[in-house]
Amino acid sequence: MSARLPTRVLLVDDHAMVRRGLREFVAPFDDITVVGEAADGFEALSATESLHPDVVVMDLNLPRLDGVEAIRELRAVRPEIEVVALAGTVEEERVMAAIEAGAAGFLLKDAGPDDVAAAIRAARNGEMYLAPAVAGIVARQLRAPGGPVTPADESSLTPRERDVLGLVAEGLPNRAIGEALGITERTARTHVSNILAKLGLTSRTQAALYAVDQGLDGDAARASRRRS
Repeated sequence: MSARLPTRVLLVDDHAMVRRGLREFVAPFDDITVVGEAADGFEALSATESLHPDVVVMDLNLPRLDGVEAIRELRAVRPEIEVVALAGTVEEERVMAAIEAGAAGFLLKDAGPDDVAAAIRAARNGEMYLAPAVAGIVARQLRAPGGPVTPADESSLTPRERDVLGLVAEGLPNRAIGEALGITERTARTHVSNILAKLGLTSRTQAALYAVDQGLDGDAARASRRRS
């Protein structure tokens, strides 16, 4: 089996110093390569078309096109590209707006090199990465009436899709979901895409938050496989 190619990353921030810092942070990691930079939301959308990144690290406070709106537009036209939101401060409204727009993770600008690399790797692998302060906000939102997202009726999901959704809630990537259910990684990826489409969600992060809010986990899926 051939080795996996490095994760292609686009850095988006209106400050050149921040972009340079992020580039230097990930430079020592052989599995991550920066393929380009952008200084605002419009540049980010254009760069994704020409550079084909796997992951975009997107500042939320951008000129011309706001970072949250840029995430929403990017995920609408290129759902295969994952986005890690980046912010200098923790603002609950902005955190939830970024997640609802489709961000797969959230970093703060005081993060260290290992945290930045971990967030990029998690996004590439279909996992969530939330800075601790951000995770606290999400947890509070989950306890709030109505939760952080309002998806369509889950009755449209098949039993297998519910199993997959429970494993997504545990933060498992597609490969691990496949192993847990005895299906291929590609089939697991297809199930996740179908779940997002049926529920009207835009990211695995949203799906996982919804699953947690509904009390779904992977135990039922594992028990079902053991019985089969």
